[in-house]
Amino acid sequence: MKKQSNYLDLVFDKNERYRSETDSQGGVTIFVENKGFFNTIMQKFFKKPRFSQVHLEEFGSFIWPLIDGERNVQQIGIKVKEHFGDKAEPLYPRLVQYMKMLSGYSFIILKD
Repeated sequence: MKKQSNYLDLVFDKNERYRSETDSQGGVTIFVENKGFFNTIMQKFFKKPRFSQVHLEEFGSFIWPLIDGERNVQQIGIKVKEHFGDKAEPLYPRLVQYMKMLSGYSFIILKD
């Protein structure tokens, strides 16, 4: 029988398939390469970009550098609480949802 883990104990790392940059104001942009036959046609004939840009908002831009393959979700939450205070509330439901979203887009991956 598999033991179910607490989400707050999980450790994530950034997926190396995606490049990210941080601007001078601390905003993070994740670059997603548009690959495949359909995307190639769209790039050639309709001048669509090769890379899409995903701009993280303030909360996500703060969390992104904390996702390092060593900190668990609870440890990241402590840093978020220290930085944002009551503005982060409800802290853990919001943080867990955000991590699930980043994971769903494969921007982050679960560490073994």
